[in-house]
Amino acid sequence: MEMFKPIRSTYLPYGKQSIDEDDIEAVVHVLKSDYLTTGPKINEFEKKIADYVGATYAVAFSNGTAALHGACFAAGISEGDEVITTPITFAASSNCVLYMGGKTIFADIDEKTYNIDPHEIEKKITNKTKAIIPVDYTGQPAALDEILEIARNNELIVIEDAAHALGASYKGKKVGSLSDMTMFSFHPVKHITCGEGGVITTDRKDLYEKLLMFRSHGITRNKQQLIEDHGPWYYEMQCLGYNYRMTDIQAALGVSQMNKLDQFVQLRRKYAEMYTEAFQETKEIEIPYQHSDGQSSWHLYVIRLKPDLLSVSRKEIYESLQSQNIGVNVHYIPVYLLPYYQQLGYQKGFCPRAERLYQEIISLPLFPAMTEKDVQDVIQAVKRTVQHYAT
Repeated sequence: MEMFKPIRSTYLPYGKQSIDEDDIEAVVHVLKSDYLTTGPKINEFEKKIADYVGATYAVAFSNGTAALHGACFAAGISEGDEVITTPITFAASSNCVLYMGGKTIFADIDEKTYNIDPHEIEKKITNKTKAIIPVDYTGQPAALDEILEIARNNELIVIEDAAHALGASYKGKKVGSLSDMTMFSFHPVKHITCGEGGVITTDRKDLYEKLLMFRSHGITRNKQQLIEDHGPWYYEMQCLGYNYRMTDIQAALGVSQMNKLDQFVQLRRKYAEMYTEAFQETKEIEIPYQHSDGQSSWHLYVIRLKPDLLSVSRKEIYESLQSQNIGVNVHYIPVYLLPYYQQLGYQKGFCPRAERLYQEIISLPLFPAMTEKDVQDVIQAVKRTVQHYAT
């Protein structure tokens, strides 16, 4: 395949953290303090998240996957239970169900938003269904009103995977205040970072207490929960929990990052608008559709190639952009196509819309530390590549 001369001398990744001196000072302050783990910064970070999204409670975990695992435990998912989710997501959205002995049922996506289709959810509900895990793909909220109504009508728990959607809103309300439980991730490519980290927000006290216990070995010191009380030192392990605690080092970075979240989201939206304006007349690609019910926080900007208008495959377009130092990526391989899931008996063809989407999408670089010049480099590279290979 013909390669273009690189547009840039340096490589532009698809995502990257934004760390400044305030963040570094916050971490150093904790390193010099008495608490490195499960200290006061955890509570401060949890309160900051809960207040921001408008939730009553927030429980911090060591990472987003651990948080989803905790949510599945709190929801009471166990062997034989079924949980419905989307295949267009990272594996953790499904793996958390398997950790509890449950079975993941994949429902196909909406053709426009690429989020899970509520009508497909309804088709997959059985008497074994226990929960729904909608994913706010790319930062755009799923059809939450419809999903929550389906859940209420069928007595199901909704665990919203909002790893992409911190700062997003749905019908005027912040994501994180709508579902039974909502997970946010703080991996370095997300809206804010703790290095690694995750959180579950909820308004339900019963779920909150289960999450607290699960993240710390299943142990409680809460006198109201104790079966016996031997004295001030006494604690009880009441369930098989895990060591999923966040450290104060992570939480301190998270608190500092939260002070800049709105600025980060504003920049993501600005760069997404630049992409949309630049590509709306480029007939070889389809730009992201934004539903009027939600305001995306733009974790990803995903373009969809139109194969019938291109003379080469998505792989060749991808490799061409990489050779130009544009760090594109693909999000995601449908989960059930991964080898482990194939071994479990999942087969190709379960969700044809999702499989078709996977063959045609590319994620463009999008993060707050980018400059407008970086965005223009991406635009130039994408345009010249797809137009060169236009049929």
